[in-house]
Amino acid sequence: MQLLVIRHAIAEDRDVFAASGQSDAERPLTAEGARKMRRAARGLHHIVPAIDVLVSSPLTRANETAEILRREYEIACIESAEALQPDVALDDVVAWMAKYRAGVVAIVGHEPQLGRLVTYLISGVDHAGVELKKGGASMIDFEGKPEKGAGVLRWSIPPGRLRDFAG
Repeated sequence: MQLLVIRHAIAEDRDVFAASGQSDAERPLTAEGARKMRRAARGLHHIVPAIDVLVSSPLTRANETAEILRREYEIACIESAEALQPDVALDDVVAWMAKYRAGVVAIVGHEPQLGRLVTYLISGVDHAGVELKKGGASMIDFEGKPEKGAGVLRWSIPPGRLRDFAG
């Protein structure tokens, strides 16, 4: 199995959005964030030709990012996973991922959880050793099911470089 880890694109400013009285879970992407993510998704498509399963955090900014990927890859649907919410424990995320055993599984979520998750999957250490910029991605390979310390980091690419791959 290959796990493609993608951080959501640029979202509205947290403090400005909080003044609206809406929940942070509803904070959307900015127009610029969506535009940059569409280009990054095209670049990602050059590197990863197909995604078998696309899963998103239920938060709006992650869902909107996943929708951009769904359109680029012409995927039928996006799965939603509570396990990809920012405050979920890494062991719970790994337990949830155990149902995926083959193909390319793309997850869209949030920092610092994703950086910690990538580090945990490749080293077994719960520490944010990999930082994913908004719209950036990392690829981890597993011989069997995803487990802490069992993954091999193939690459981690910032969003600007992904956009460069779009041509």
